[in-house]
Amino acid sequence: MAGMIVKEDIEKVRNAADLYDIVSADVTLKPSGLGSFTGLCPFHDEKTPSFSVRPSMGVWHCFGCGRSGDVFKYVEESENLDFRDAVEYLADRCHIELHYVAGDTPAKHQGSKRTRLLEANEAAQRFFTAQLMTEEALPARQMLAGRDFSQADCTRFGCGYAPRGWDNLVRHLADQGFTHQELLDAGLARQGQRGIYDYFRGRATWPIRDSTGRTLGFGARKLYDDDQIGAKYINTPDTQLYHKNQVLYGIDLAKPAIVAKRQVVVVEGYTDVMAMHLAGVDTAVATCGTAFGEEHAKIVRRLVADDSLGAVVQLVGPTRVEGQPLSSRVVFTFDGDAAGQKAALHAFGLDTAFLSQTFVAVADDNLDPCDLRLQRGDTALQALIRGATPLFDFVMDSAIRRFDTSYTTGQMGAVKAVAPLIARIRDKSLWDMYARKEARRIGVDLEVMQQEVRQARRREHVRDEDAYAQRRRRFSEPSQDKGGLTDAQMRAIERGNERSQTFHRIADAVFICEQQFMATLIQLPRAINGELYRALTVHCFQTPVFQTLFQAVEVAGGPPQEAMPKGLWMHNLTKAAGPMLSSTITELAVMPLPLLAQETPSQAEEDPTLAEATLSQRQYANQLMARLLDVGYLRRIDAAKHQAQRATDMQERIELLAVVTDTERERKALQSRIFGNAAG
Repeated sequence: MAGMIVKEDIEKVRNAADLYDIVSADVTLKPSGLGSFTGLCPFHDEKTPSFSVRPSMGVWHCFGCGRSGDVFKYVEESENLDFRDAVEYLADRCHIELHYVAGDTPAKHQGSKRTRLLEANEAAQRFFTAQLMTEEALPARQMLAGRDFSQADCTRFGCGYAPRGWDNLVRHLADQGFTHQELLDAGLARQGQRGIYDYFRGRATWPIRDSTGRTLGFGARKLYDDDQIGAKYINTPDTQLYHKNQVLYGIDLAKPAIVAKRQVVVVEGYTDVMAMHLAGVDTAVATCGTAFGEEHAKIVRRLVADDSLGAVVQLVGPTRVEGQPLSSRVVFTFDGDAAGQKAALHAFGLDTAFLSQTFVAVADDNLDPCDLRLQRGDTALQALIRGATPLFDFVMDSAIRRFDTSYTTGQMGAVKAVAPLIARIRDKSLWDMYARKEARRIGVDLEVMQQEVRQARRREHVRDEDAYAQRRRRFSEPSQDKGGLTDAQMRAIERGNERSQTFHRIADAVFICEQQFMATLIQLPRAINGELYRALTVHCFQTPVFQTLFQAVEVAGGPPQEAMPKGLWMHNLTKAAGPMLSSTITELAVMPLPLLAQETPSQAEEDPTLAEATLSQRQYANQLMARLLDVGYLRRIDAAKHQAQRATDMQERIELLAVVTDTERERKALQSRIFGNAAG
């Protein structure tokens, strides 16, 4: 076991790791004020963005679930790693060589277990793709060519071939230095009575990658009748890397288009994904050996930035994205047979997972996308997606078509079948509209349909929601008006910050001032005037959490006046404050300040060190410190006056009144110095 990683290397990794790039692999981030980005939290299920990232400070915070941290903490949470593995993971990604404390360091660092499994999968992928061109792989090439996939297409999608032998892959990877245990842990091999053997044998293969292109596992198609595994398709078993309900084939290729178009097309197979992309439908992905589920929905929702009205509510239909004819949609492709209708019902059950409107695309003659492209060409696939039907309408139509509504009994059967579906529409303004629509179609009185729907809603305990209700913003964003912020705009941002914070529940001007100062101190420490800061004491703060935080800043050495790595400043502060205040610090670090984005030097977000503060930033910090010091003076004055009133000795009273006079003089001198030289 290697020793501890030396601190200097940890800081190298911290400075080199781009928090924005790492988070945006999982979440579509949107700009939100001064150097901040927001998106849907990857750690809890939500439909309104509460996850905030401040790349310049190297921190993130979710105002919904309360999780927060730096780049290492994000990797720990997202990849399920401990701290050292997270550092090694990022070091491998950033191509940084790590050194360990002397004592028990091995001669050559082999990387974290997760990294080794990723390397084993990449090596297996190279082996499979090389094998596709061998004589034995002719059936695999014929199968792919029969679906109109060229050699270039196969290379693009990573198609390969697993040889029929017992342990071809095992021996090949063992020669490259991988242990048998690593191959078992990666799902590439299985344990048999005679040793370990290849899991994939005699099959065409496809690499299953994450959105950054790392190979997590494989899917494989049967080619030979004597294959001992009867299933047509098999996939890598669940491993540390691969979880079938959390992966989507083609996500690495489709992600840029999904983010740009805010659209995703969900198909059922690997060759369907290939056909869609080759036909120009570049947002297609497929599940891997399992039905599309809630975890898949979370992945899709974060990528399509699914935070607008749509879905079950279907208020305005798909939201238009500039330059895209059809956008902000989730489209499922199903067969029109019984199995396809069952899959549609399953997707219908997930509809509330999305806010973008969901659709169903079913080809004539129940052709899957790959066969449809073979028979009718690329334009047929494009038309299939353009002509998709809203999921709710598709499911309701399927339910009603089972009955002959020319008869009274058929009408009632259709009502009984469709009412539970309508009942699942949570939006109270829409379920009645669907009830009216389907009642007219079936030919029954509206009251009959409404009664059935209400009964179904009571049985299922469906909660009414109002899709038109205004969603409260979690925090205010700075205006981008280059003319400057008005006092009212600045106060609005400060009040918004007060409402969104989670560490104190008393709203007053003193608290807001203390909160804004601490946020400024953390985000822009070089805007802090050293002379004014040295005049502050813990007694200038009334809120307990800020009293403790001020003491932590002192332990960390005070605000840095010279350039220092931003990540190191945050690390030192968090370490000095301790785990109880770490969430408070990151929440303050991502909190928007009432300052214009244009006021930040253009290189500030790219420079890993704390940038020199601008004039307006120093002015704002000075105003906050002046208010804090003023409050401190007023408290001292009030305390001295109170003691003077209670004093029985005349000399003591005179001395206390002199303290009041001197403190008043100091207070006025401070105000004159600050506001006479606002730049500080």
